[in-house]
Order: sequence, then C-alpha cells, then structure tokens
Amino acid sequence: MIETGDKGRTWLLTGASSSYALRLTERDELVHLHWGPRIPLAAAEALAAAPEPPFRGFESQLDGREEYPVEGGPRFVRPALSVRTPEVRGTEWVFADATVDGDELRIGFTDSVHRLALTLHYRMWDDSDVIERWATVAHAGPDGPPLELLRADAAAWALPARDGWRLSRLHGRWAAESQLARAELTYGESVISSRRGHTGHQYLPWVALDADGVATEESGEVYGCALGWSGSWRISVQQLPDGLVQITGGAGYDDSGLLLLAPGESYTTPVFAGLWSAEGFGGASRAWHAWQLAHVIPDAQSLRPVLYNSWEATGFDISQEQQRALAERAAAMGVELFVVDDAWFGQRTSDRAGLGDWTPNPDRFPGGLKPLADEVHGLGMQFGIWVEPEMVNADSDLYRAHPDWVQHFPGRARTEFRNQLVLNLARTDVQDYLWEQLDTLLSSTPVDYVKWDFNRSFTDAGWPGEEYQQKLWIEHVDALYALIDRLRAAHPCVAFESCSGGGGRIDLGILSRTDQVWTSDNTDPLDRLTIQEGFGQIHPARVMAAWVTDSPNVQLNDRGSSLRFRFVSAMAGVLGVGGDLTDWSEAELAEARNWVDLYKEIRPVVQHGALYRLRAPRGGLSAVQYVHGDEIVVLMWLEAQRYGERPPALRLRGIDPAATYTCLDTGAVHHGSVLLHQGLHTGLRGNLDARVLRLRHA
Repeated sequence: MIETGDKGRTWLLTGASSSYALRLTERDELVHLHWGPRIPLAAAEALAAAPEPPFRGFESQLDGREEYPVEGGPRFVRPALSVRTPEVRGTEWVFADATVDGDELRIGFTDSVHRLALTLHYRMWDDSDVIERWATVAHAGPDGPPLELLRADAAAWALPARDGWRLSRLHGRWAAESQLARAELTYGESVISSRRGHTGHQYLPWVALDADGVATEESGEVYGCALGWSGSWRISVQQLPDGLVQITGGAGYDDSGLLLLAPGESYTTPVFAGLWSAEGFGGASRAWHAWQLAHVIPDAQSLRPVLYNSWEATGFDISQEQQRALAERAAAMGVELFVVDDAWFGQRTSDRAGLGDWTPNPDRFPGGLKPLADEVHGLGMQFGIWVEPEMVNADSDLYRAHPDWVQHFPGRARTEFRNQLVLNLARTDVQDYLWEQLDTLLSSTPVDYVKWDFNRSFTDAGWPGEEYQQKLWIEHVDALYALIDRLRAAHPCVAFESCSGGGGRIDLGILSRTDQVWTSDNTDPLDRLTIQEGFGQIHPARVMAAWVTDSPNVQLNDRGSSLRFRFVSAMAGVLGVGGDLTDWSEAELAEARNWVDLYKEIRPVVQHGALYRLRAPRGGLSAVQYVHGDEIVVLMWLEAQRYGERPPALRLRGIDPAATYTCLDTGAVHHGSVLLHQGLHTGLRGNLDARVLRLRHA
C-alpha cells in the first residue's frame, strides 16, 4: 500500500508488517523518515514536520538522511549518482513529479544543465516487507553532448543512529562459497564487490545489520539489503560520524564509468532490495524466501525434480551407450531428470577444445541428442543438457571464424583460464549467433532442462573499435538476460539452472530468470552444511541444488561419509545425484532409492516451507526445520560425538505450542512444543550421522 500526504510531498509505503516513509523538503531534497514497524500516515507526516538536525561544523545536514545522494552540493558521503559531460560534473536537481501506479511509487527529478532526468522507483507488495528500489537515468535533451554515467547506484538506504551495529555478510571462494561472517561495524566504509564480470564466489551481494549485535536467530531488529545484478557490482556500508549508517549498491565495482547516454537514451539500474524484520535473522531469511517465491523466481510454486548429472561418472569420456546405461540406473533409483553434462558437442574431448560449437559430436552421438533424449523420456525421466554459451575455446570452429568476437585489448595477450576466452556478448552479432545456436538446439531436441555454466571471470574486458569500451561490463549482462528471456519465451517448458563454477553467479537478477542455481562445486556433505547455512540467509531451498556424489570425495578432500549422511545433507535443497552409478553396489542403489522416495514425500515441505535454523553447523550437532501447512520436516546432522555425550536437545520453532503433533516415523503423539531427542529420540551417534524426522499437526 502506498499513501501520499503533506500536499503530495510525503510518501508512506506499507507492507505485511513494516512501513517505509520519505519526504520532499521545500528545497527539493528527498530525505528518509522511517524504516521499521508499521506506522500510520499521520505519524509519517509528524516525522516530516520535525525540526531538521542541528548544523555541525564540517558536516552535512543531508549526509545519512538522503534517499539518493548525488555528487555535488552540500554532501560528503559516497554519492549514488555521478554524472559528467566534457564541461560539467555533478548533479543539481529539481523535483519534477511523483506518480503511484499500483504497488510502485515513482519520483522524478531533472537537471537542466545536464538535461538529465532521474526517476527513483519504489515497490512494496502487500504480502511482503521487502522494498524493491531502482533508478532510471535518462538523457532528456534532443541534442547536446552525451552524458557519461560514472556511477548510478540502484538505491541508498538510511539506517537510524544506534549505539553500534553488527554487519553480516557472505564471503568465500571457489568450493567454499557463502561463508557467514558477523563483526562489529566500525566508523568509515566497509565495501564488498566483484570486479570479475559476474557475481563472483567471493561475496554474495547481500548484507544484514542488527543494532548493537544483539539480534538472535528468532528475535531482534535486522535490516538487510540484496542486489539483483549478475555482473560486477559494489555494496558500500558506511557508518557516519553521527552514528547514522548509509548503504549504497549497484552495478559496477568502481566509479570509472558505466555507460555513455546519447540524447534520448536511458539506463535502468538493477533492483537493490531492502528488508526490515523484527524476528531476528531467521525471520529475515523467511521473509526474503517468501518474497522470492512469490515475486522473483519463475514458476516458483512448482516442485523441482530429483536430477542425475553424469559429469562425475564420465568427465570428458562420453558416449551415447554410456549415458544410456547411467540413465537406466538413475531411472531405477527414482530420478526424474537426467542431465548430460559437458563434452556432448563439437570436438570437446578435453577442456581445451569445442566451446562455442553447440552441435552434437557426430562420433559420440551419430544421430544427435534426440535418440538419447527419447530413450530418457521412455524411462520416465526428463532430459537435460549442459552449456556454456558465453565462452569459447581457441581450438574451436567459432574462434577460428571470429577471433574478434572475444573480449580483448589490441597488442595484449588474450588471457585464458581453463583454456577458454570470454565472448563479447555485448556485440549484436554474438547475440545473434548464440540465439541461433541455442534455439536450433532446443527446437531440434526434446530438452527439458538447461544447465547454463560460466567458468571464467573477465580479465581482458576490451572491445577494439568501440568508442566507449567500458559499456561492455553492463551490456554483457543485459544481453545475457535478454538471451535467457528470449529462450524462455520461445521454449516455455524448458527449465534453466544458473551455474558459474559452482556459486559464482547467484543473485536476485539471475534468479528472476532461472529455476534453480548450482550452489557450489563442493559436494562434500559436511562442507555443504556450512555453505547451505550461508546460502539460506537470503535464498530459499527451492532454488538450492545439492548433489549426492561418491565417497570418498576424491575431487576435494578424500573424506568418506555414509550414503545416509550424503543424502540427508543434499535433501536440504533440490536433491540431485552426481556419482558414478555403475560403481554403486546393488545395496547402495536400493538404499538410494529409499532416500529418493523419502525426499519426494518431504519435498513440498523442504522446497516451499518456512525455514528455521535450529542449530548452526559448528562441529557438533546441526539441524534445520521446515514448516509447510500442517507438515514439519527436521533434518539433523551429527558431525562428531565426543566422550559418548548425547547430542543436545533441540526445540522446534514456528509451531503452535498448544497443538498436538504426530511423528510420522514412530507414530508417537506429542503435545505442546516438541523437544527433539527427549521427545522423539533422534538416535544420532558417532561421527557423520544424520536423521530425517517428519511430524504432522494432529
């Protein structure tokens, strides 16, 4: 709901349990009023009428209070907008108009010197406390020099003064993504970013702050912000001298330039979403999840199938007969989606060749992929493939024909990672080629699922012959989005998974176009508990792909684990299997079938339920709980048991303490708030043990 007051100069957005208020001063300064519990419009107008803060020497009365600070004028904080022409830099705006269109508020400003038009967008759904913010910058003049956007952030968030703040973030690296870290926010700036051309393994574009560091999993005020952009980005958290906090975020990792806008052209930023929760970190996570399931993720109400991926069984040594044998074993296990990974195309016998040539290898698949797809469908499974469209090998027909299509600088070596180069997707001829290749593939073969990979960061982001090469960073991602959108429209029954060497491209932007994401290349079930804990701070289990692979895990650490521990770890998200099934014993295959059957029973609760983190993975017992309607699922993992000590008790959350619950595994009936292992006895013992418990409201 959006309300307007104070003669059209105060606005109040209200969601499920919170409100956000802002006002326009008589000097056309857009200042922040309130972000927190629900308030009426009269309260927002009273805040608007309150005296301005006192002036202090060498400080600005606007810093930390403005909704969108620009470069220029009486401001000293990091600006959200920085614009220049050959003669003038900075912005001096005047208010133009404000409109309300359903759930969206638009506030417009103009700068007559730059002929710039700026629109700030706000959207808040009635069923959510997430506020979506973004901005549109336009060159409104009929002529004149182009505007260079040095920086155009999506939003600036203002937090109230507190005695102190704690900052939460998700950091990591390849195979160790989404590691949760919390620390005191100190005065000055704390910046997280990616300068790699994609979201990156090093940080997820999300931060959370709780006042004085007192919030717990289920209580306390938490403010969070998440950016929806799949290229390079930056989020800055700045604690100002008076204790106020400003958070800015948007595309681009620095202020060296985004785009040139000619007369009539515009740039729309990605969404930078914000959330306030009074229910701690767990409540904030559940609010983020619910919003994404309702308003971000396509077809989110459908259930994701159990998949099998053949990569770890075959590597680059692939054949149609081999894939058929794996498909038969996967189908017998109850798998619903069979995925052929790398090496089905071109001359792809290693990672040195074939990328860019998206036609089936005639020696390995003489009739193309359709015969295998038909056989997989005949086994009762869907059929999927792996692609990496944004990349090319130097040893490929595509590169030999078009060496100028890759990102590069004249006279400089073309850096190769994993023996591959990055196609310049900002070029329209590259876009046309990829569309033709992928549309032909999906039209000629009954493909149900595409795993879209991106295994290399930008290093030589040059575009010879282009006047403003810097635009490549933005236009590559825009073209990626447009290509996926076009493919989804042309092939609406095909699901897409985002992958980037694991979790290198996970953000709200790519999630608005894909059905799930590959969380990490690390499939060790113990390591994945920490990765999944971090991922769940912002994203729901419905998009978190997780695999059961072989033991010991020879790709990472040679650690062995039971099939039970591997399955229960992977059942916390979208279950997949990635081991070499031809090496599994009949007993292992039978046990795996039982786990797959159990997952299908609990899948609606896991993928669509509310998540409660009962105990974090810190070396002993860890557990998560999902609640969906009358159903409850608890997954528990005992990493290690010392001195024969019994695992600690866990009390369920998010349930009615006066209700009666039946344990579907034991048949026992429990009254009141259920205390695990005292009331249900988990039976966890030893090292790397795991359990699944199911309860239902009686």
